[in-house]
Amino acid sequence: MKLRRGPGPDAPDVDAPRTPHAAAAPSSAAGGPRLGELLLERNLLDDGQLAQGLLEQAASGGRLGTALVKLGLLDERDLARVLAEQQGLPLVDLRNDVPEPEALAALSESVARSLHAVPIRRTEDGLLIAVADSEEGDARHVLQQAVEGPIVLVIAPRSDIERTVNQSYRALAGVADQIRHFEAGISERAPVESALPGQIDDSAPVVRVFDLLLLQAVRDRASDIHIEPLGEAIRVRYRIDGALHEVSRLPASMGPALVSRIKIMAGMNIVERRRSQDGQIETVADGRPLDVRVSTTSTVHGEKCVLRLLDKSQSLKHLSDLGMPADTYERFRELARNPYGMVVVAGPTGSGKTTTLYATLNEMNSPERNLMTIEDPVEYVFPTINQIQIHEQAGVTFANGLRAILRQDPDVILVGEMRDVETSGIAVQAALTGHFVLSSLHSTDASAAVHRFLDMGIEGFLIASSLLGVVAQRLVRRTCRHCKVPYQPTADELAFFERATGRVKESFFHGAGCNFCSHTGFEDRIGVFELLAVTEEMRELIVANATHATVREQAIRDGMRPMREEALRLVDADVTTIAEILRGVYLI
Repeated sequence: MKLRRGPGPDAPDVDAPRTPHAAAAPSSAAGGPRLGELLLERNLLDDGQLAQGLLEQAASGGRLGTALVKLGLLDERDLARVLAEQQGLPLVDLRNDVPEPEALAALSESVARSLHAVPIRRTEDGLLIAVADSEEGDARHVLQQAVEGPIVLVIAPRSDIERTVNQSYRALAGVADQIRHFEAGISERAPVESALPGQIDDSAPVVRVFDLLLLQAVRDRASDIHIEPLGEAIRVRYRIDGALHEVSRLPASMGPALVSRIKIMAGMNIVERRRSQDGQIETVADGRPLDVRVSTTSTVHGEKCVLRLLDKSQSLKHLSDLGMPADTYERFRELARNPYGMVVVAGPTGSGKTTTLYATLNEMNSPERNLMTIEDPVEYVFPTINQIQIHEQAGVTFANGLRAILRQDPDVILVGEMRDVETSGIAVQAALTGHFVLSSLHSTDASAAVHRFLDMGIEGFLIASSLLGVVAQRLVRRTCRHCKVPYQPTADELAFFERATGRVKESFFHGAGCNFCSHTGFEDRIGVFELLAVTEEMRELIVANATHATVREQAIRDGMRPMREEALRLVDADVTTIAEILRGVYLI
């Protein structure tokens, strides 16, 4: 027997259970084989790994499979396959099996999240529900009580279920109801625009709309929310993996009240609508602590608002996780081992410079060193590092803060950004007087960063004496690993690839689009780097104020692989596509 989504040749099959009815399938609780025994029989674990998992299970009080996946001893898909065999249930692939609205309506979101379950569709035997483990938390019994009528259970990896729940139970689905309440006059707009934060009714439609927008942004892994007046409507877009996606349209009448709500939360002036303002919100969304940076500006249609979301619960990346090639990684680590000098991370806005700086700082952190930073803003807080937040109203600027840091006996100094000649000059002097300085700079590539210093008025001999190296970077989207399939690039893309590499590639891959990548074909991002190390020859060129082209040619002779070459290496490895390289990497 096959369980199918519905009639039609394209409906995906689900392997049928070994029992006549999935809801009555036997489990280990009924005398079947234990999970550990099956994992040993399938050579997925050895005795030592199983013992380690059992210790973790005893400590956490959870399920053995969850403990093994947490320890990295077992792949989640292997666990799902063995659980399906143990419990006599089919295994379902949620990457392409889209839950039907009628099925989703039969099970509340709270139950789905608590049991790690997602309804897929109704079948002749009952409501088909994917679960991570039918024996966890008495899932079968609870689901039977929560759903009217019979149920049919299937197994899927836990992370696949969590992704599908986030994709299927859209927080933005509730926005339409709030808009209707707002337009019907239920929203008291005047208090929202003029009351103190504590006096605002949290059930007001505008308040609920903002909460839903923030919640869905967190679930979609958005880095920014754009709220834009267009005249006839308010457009809401999320930036996900570096690209903007429209997610909702609100009535134009809701725009001023929505921006006022955000301003109140961010401690901004709600009366001033013509002048650009900045603010900050600390809140919690979907159980995650968020630091939200707010910026407003006036446009011809009204105030535009952009919110930058910083998820405090995310762990800091290590240098080895950034995607640097092995040789570039080792050369960069060698630069970071110097006791003094300056290392600069260069690139445009949104290229991941701060992530690289934090990863470097994290690797240098030790009890023997005094590490201090001055940033605007402090995006992630290190518990053992002294971090200073820029506060221009209080007189704390990059230049003044950097001067104060130099009187604090620092070993390593991180300057969030070198924006002007004063800050750059102090940073250079700090590097020359026995401190290790990390900083970022806006420039197109590594060799251009050297000329940025010269353009700002820093003497060439000071740059040559203090600068150890420059790493320039971009971020490109990774091809979704769940829906990667062969494809044929366009003629222009092929011509570019063959011209840049001098050879022909047999096959190319891209993401066809699936539930897990929101049908974009991309999931997450990876860095593309070029590393300019300052050698004696390079120092002579810097002192002589050589041209950008001359500096770049010398850097390549010194071992720098240009960013374009590194980007095409990712295409070779089928990590990304030619079109993404053309879109996201500056090519010269």
